[in-house]
Amino acid sequence: MTALLHPFADPAKPEEGFIKIVRAKGTTLWDEHGKSYLDAMGSLWYCQVGHGNQEMIDAISSQLGALDTHHIFDPFTHQPAIDVAEAIASKCPMPDGRVFLGSSGSEAVDTALKLMRQYHRLRGDHDRQIIVRRTRGYHGTNWGGTTAQGIELNREGWGDLVPHFIEVDPDDIEDAARVFAEHGERIAGVITEPVQGAGGVFPPMDGYLEGLRKLTQQHGTLLCFDEVISGFGRTGSWFASQTYGVTPDLITFAKGVTSGYQPLSGVIVGRDVADVYESADAMLRTGYTYSGHPASCAAGVTNIGIIERDGLVERASHIGRRFDEAFSALTADGVLAGHRGVGAVRAAQVHDDAIGVRQRMLEHGVVVRPIGDVLSFCPPLTTSDAEIDTMVEVMVASIQA
Repeated sequence: MTALLHPFADPAKPEEGFIKIVRAKGTTLWDEHGKSYLDAMGSLWYCQVGHGNQEMIDAISSQLGALDTHHIFDPFTHQPAIDVAEAIASKCPMPDGRVFLGSSGSEAVDTALKLMRQYHRLRGDHDRQIIVRRTRGYHGTNWGGTTAQGIELNREGWGDLVPHFIEVDPDDIEDAARVFAEHGERIAGVITEPVQGAGGVFPPMDGYLEGLRKLTQQHGTLLCFDEVISGFGRTGSWFASQTYGVTPDLITFAKGVTSGYQPLSGVIVGRDVADVYESADAMLRTGYTYSGHPASCAAGVTNIGIIERDGLVERASHIGRRFDEAFSALTADGVLAGHRGVGAVRAAQVHDDAIGVRQRMLEHGVVVRPIGDVLSFCPPLTTSDAEIDTMVEVMVASIQA
């Protein structure tokens, strides 16, 4: 047993039971024994530009050579933080908003929860503390995000969590309407993934996101989209909020903003919310040691430039169509029980044990993630058609084994 305690793993599992990845390039990983794997998950839903991109490596190295690290707490700033905020704002549906920076999606979610509650207090409404969450939602593992999760297993065993959260049905907008009818004057905000990822890859039901937007506007509360997975091209638009044509008040982001080359996350704060904070005549008393880390910000700027230059947003739609065609045919043939997804984030529903199928796929060199009865796919947006076909072929062989 080594000193390393793995996340989302059995603490008693010995280190030799893990696959030690030593190298990666494009969509391919290699372990310590030289075996190769196709990374059909983009590591954990994020490696948009593929592994081993030299342009990314050079940008990070160059930034470390110029300014390795410095914080951006008052009175300091630096150009990489300014540049990445401008780049993110230019691609989001709230280009006149502001961008708060952190390191992880969990940090971004907890920051957004704090901002939603404080927004109302700054306006003199201290009774609004309720946050509405959706069943199946995943919002990281910090204290607030653990409470905001709609995945019950991830909330269990930690003792008392943050108060004033109410869970609603993930597909029935009438359930949310009932909650607003009863608690509307005390609701600070709603947090939801536009496309629920770690809960099983569930795109929204028709009209659901529009319904949430209407309810929050009617009751004077805020809507936060957690786009940690769906942001930066994954759904065929820069953000899923653009894919579905619904603009929230806040957006959390992480993962794809740097393709995972450096930790970077944040909250995009829409103009209406930013106005309240800017006019409050009070310090924003939240932040992180690595908020605006120069190397992370340089990675974000370069990553966004590569995604735009190489047409990877459009490529996500192509990847999605290729998966959809294959999964539709396999569902019609009875090999799959069903499938769902949007853009380049997809789920194949299996009749058999998804964990067992995943294990056989690993043995044949393809990495997917089992969630309940589905296998999730979220490959780099640079993945070739031939690689997609191989992923599907290995899945079919593993199901039929």
